[in-house]
Amino acid sequence: MADPSSYRPKPGQIPDSPGVYKFRDEHRRVIYVGKAKNLRQRLANYFQDLAALHPRTRTMVTTAASVEWTVVSTEVEALQLEYTWIKEFDPRFNVKYRDDKSYPYLAVTLGEEFPRVQVMRGAKKKGVRYFGPYGHAWAIRETVDLMLRVFPVRTCSAGVFKNAARTGRPCLLGYIGKCSAPCVGRVTPEEHRELADDFCDFMAGRTGTYIRRLEKDMMAAAEEMEYERAARLRDDVEALKRAMEKSAVVLADATDADLIAVAEDELEAAVQIFHVRGGRVRGQRGWVTDKVENVDTSGLVEHALRQLYGEETGDSVPKEVLVPALPEDPDAVSQWLAGRRGSQVSLRIPQRGDKKDLMATVQRNAQQALGLHKTKRASDLTTRSRALEEIAEALGLDTAPLRIECFDISHLQGDDVVASMVVFEDGLARKSEYRRFQIKGFEGQDDVRSMHEVIGRRFKRYLQEKERTGEWEETPAPTGPVPAPQNDTTDPGAAPGQDPCASDGTAPDPDAEPREDDGRPKRFAYPPQLVVVDGGQPQVAAAKRALDELGIDDIAVCGLAKRLEEVWLPDDDDPVVLPRSSEGLYLLQRVRDEAHRFAITYQRAKRAKRIRSGPLDAVAGLGETRKQALIKHFGSVKRLKQATIDEICEVPGIGRRTAESVAVALASAAPAAPAVNTATGEIIEEDDGGTTT
Repeated sequence: MADPSSYRPKPGQIPDSPGVYKFRDEHRRVIYVGKAKNLRQRLANYFQDLAALHPRTRTMVTTAASVEWTVVSTEVEALQLEYTWIKEFDPRFNVKYRDDKSYPYLAVTLGEEFPRVQVMRGAKKKGVRYFGPYGHAWAIRETVDLMLRVFPVRTCSAGVFKNAARTGRPCLLGYIGKCSAPCVGRVTPEEHRELADDFCDFMAGRTGTYIRRLEKDMMAAAEEMEYERAARLRDDVEALKRAMEKSAVVLADATDADLIAVAEDELEAAVQIFHVRGGRVRGQRGWVTDKVENVDTSGLVEHALRQLYGEETGDSVPKEVLVPALPEDPDAVSQWLAGRRGSQVSLRIPQRGDKKDLMATVQRNAQQALGLHKTKRASDLTTRSRALEEIAEALGLDTAPLRIECFDISHLQGDDVVASMVVFEDGLARKSEYRRFQIKGFEGQDDVRSMHEVIGRRFKRYLQEKERTGEWEETPAPTGPVPAPQNDTTDPGAAPGQDPCASDGTAPDPDAEPREDDGRPKRFAYPPQLVVVDGGQPQVAAAKRALDELGIDDIAVCGLAKRLEEVWLPDDDDPVVLPRSSEGLYLLQRVRDEAHRFAITYQRAKRAKRIRSGPLDAVAGLGETRKQALIKHFGSVKRLKQATIDEICEVPGIGRRTAESVAVALASAAPAAPAVNTATGEIIEEDDGGTTT
C-alpha cells in the first residue's frame, strides 16, 4: 500500500487549466483516468487526509504510485480525451458499462453494390446503417418479413447471391415477390438501391408520407379500374401498418430521442436506454456495472453517454437525450454530443408530459434489471447453498443459516413508526412468514430503541409459543387450558379472525391452535439461525441486548449497513467485509432490501389511512359503502354535519339509530384545520355545494 504523499506533485507544479489525469500503479499500469475543468483543484482533492476520502477513492490513491496529466484547451477536448484513454487503458478503478448480452440490430449494408438487409451483432461496421437494438432477433425477422412485401430488398448472403447469378435462377423469395431479384437482373443496381433507401427511410420513422403515397396510388388504381393493382397496394399498406404496430407510439410523431435511466445501490448500477425514433420505441438496451469509483447519478449518466455515443456519428446520435440527472458539466457534454451528431443536441431532464411518463417507464426497467441481476442466481440450488455457506464462514457460525429473519424500521420524520420482519428459508423468500409491527413502547424517532422493542417482542412470542406447544418446560405443564398471549403486533383496525401482520392480511388468527391439515404451529414458533438488522453497530447492539434479556444465546445476530454494505457483528469494533462478488453478500442484500420494501409499504399504508381518516370513522357499524352514500347524498361532510337526523335517514341504507350515531359523531368532532393553497397562500374552504374555492 503506497502513501499518496510519496508521489504528490509539488505546490504550483499542477496547472489550473482543463485537462485529463492518469493514476498509475507501481507497475506503470493506468488504474484511473479522470478529467477536470481545473486540474490543480481536482488533484488536490486526492491528496488530503485519507480518513476524509471515500473508501473507494482511498483504495485507489493507496494503490497508485504516480500521477500525471495532460493539458487541453477546452472541457470538450478533456471529455473526448478521457473517453479515449479509458477505452485504451481499461483502468480498473473507472466505471465501465458492459452489455449483459450482445444486442441484435437490423442492418442495411449500403456500402455494397446491392445493399442487403440482415441481422447483425457486435461492433458496428462502416457503410452499414443500423436500426435498433432489438431485444430479440426474431423480432427483427418478423419486421423484415412484413417489410419485404413493400420493399423487396435483397436479404441473401454473398454465396447465395453469386450462385443465383451463375445459374440465372433466383431464390424462393424472388419467386414469391419478397425479393426484387437483382441477382438475375430483374432490377438495375440503381432501382435496387432506391428500394433500400426507401426501406431505411421508413425504418427511420418517415412513415406517414410513404403510407399516404401508397393510399393515393391505391385510390387512383381503383378509379382506373385496375383492381388487382389496387388490392396489392391495399395489402402493402396493411403490411406496413402491421410493421408499425410492433413499436408502440409513445411521443409526438417527429420526436427523435434517447431516454436514459439509472438504478443504483452502494455497489452496483444498472442503466436502461430506450431509443425513440419518429415517436416510436425502436430499440432498448441496458447495462449493469460495479461502482468501483466514488460516483453519483450524474457521474453514472456521463459514463453512460460516453459509452453510448463515443463511437457514433450522424443520425446515430439523436436530436434529444433525456436523462435523470445532468452531468457535472452539461454544456461540455452537449457540445461533445453536438460534435458527434453534426448539429445541435438537447440534453435535459424531462419535467412534465409524455416524456416524463416514458422516463418513469425506463426507470422501472432499470430497477427491474438491477433486481434481476442480483437475483438471477437465486433460483440455483448450488448457488444458494454456496451463499449460505459463505455467510456461515464469514460470521463464524457452526452451520449454514437455513432460516434468516431480517428486521427494518420505517417512519416519516418520526411519525407512523413501524417495523417489518421478513423470512428467507434456504435462501428463498417465504412471504407467508412475513410480519409487521407497530412501535408502541414510546413516541418519536429512535431507530435503536425501536429495533430493541421489535426484537424483544418477536422473540418473547417465540418463547411463549415454545411453552404453549410443550417443546420445553422448566415446570410441569398446567392441566388446564393455556391462555393465549396477547397479540402485540397486530393492526388495531384488523378484522376478527385475521392476522394483519401477514403480508396479505389473510393469514389465520395468530392465536389459533395449529391447523389440523399440517399440524404446523403458526406465527413465531420457529426460531431463525440468523437475525439480520438493517443498520450498523448501534442496531446490532440493540438486537443482541434484546436477545440477552430473554436468555436466548443460540441465535446469531448481524447488521448490514447501507453505506458500504458492511456486515457488523455484536461486540466487534470492525465490520466484516465480504467480497464484492460474494454470493453471501448478494443474499444478505436481498434479505435487507426485502425487509426495507415491506416496512416502507406498511408505513405508507398507515400514513395514507391516517390522512384519509375522518369523523365518520368513529361511527360503529358504518362501513365504507354507507360512508360513500352519505357523502354522495349531501355532497360534503360540512353539509352532512348541518343535516338533521330525519334528513340523514333519507339516505338509502341508513336507519334511525345509525343516523343518530352519525349526528353525534359529527357534533363531537373537532373542527378540521383549514387547508392552504401552498402556491398562493390562500385558505381553501368548502362552500355549501361541497366544492372548494
